[in-house]
Amino acid sequence: MNENRPDPIPEEFESYDEAGKFWDSHDTTDYPDTFHTVKVVSELKGRHFEIEIEEDLIQKLQSQAKTKGINVGSLANQLLRQQLVTSE
Repeated sequence: MNENRPDPIPEEFESYDEAGKFWDSHDTTDYPDTFHTVKVVSELKGRHFEIEIEEDLIQKLQSQAKTKGINVGSLANQLLRQQLVTSE
């Protein structure tokens, strides 16, 4: 193959690993006609925070959340909000 021409990009990769290996050894700048700039508009709709919760508490939260038919994060927010309001 001509050394000035890059390997063609496969039509489809069999796995993410295969795609990773290809792009680990190739540069997107060698394919200027393949990629194009896109305009992206995004907005932050929420923030997530990570806190440590003891295992027995998360098990209780999961159980109560399931009983109430809500997700664990919503229940944790409700309980924290209630506790913080009553402690003010």
